[in-house]
Amino acid sequence: MALDITGKIIQIMPTTTGTSKAGKDWVKQEFVLETQETYPKKICIGVMGDKTQELKKFATGNEVKVSLNLESREYNGKWYTNVNAWRIEAASAGNQAPEETYVDNTEHTSGADGGSDDLPF
Repeated sequence: MALDITGKIIQIMPTTTGTSKAGKDWVKQEFVLETQETYPKKICIGVMGDKTQELKKFATGNEVKVSLNLESREYNGKWYTNVNAWRIEAASAGNQAPEETYVDNTEHTSGADGGSDDLPF
């Protein structure tokens, strides 16, 4: 499922790195976006690989448009959802910030008994 969402970056977490079971190195970073609705929502979004460099163009407080994919997987009877960005761009011209951005990456999951009930599916 692919979506576009616009909002303000309210937090950027540090980069996380590791090595897969196949021996390949990976890098991931997450940020929190707050939507600009009557009842704003906060969404934790991850970027992988070279997309972490795209995130470094922005800072907390910037308005951005994010193209993302939603994906869920089941493990031991629980469902885990990933929200991954594949494009990040300024919501309006001149909205980019200096490259000094601090980002963190921690895996966020939502089990069958947690999360939000206001999803469109």
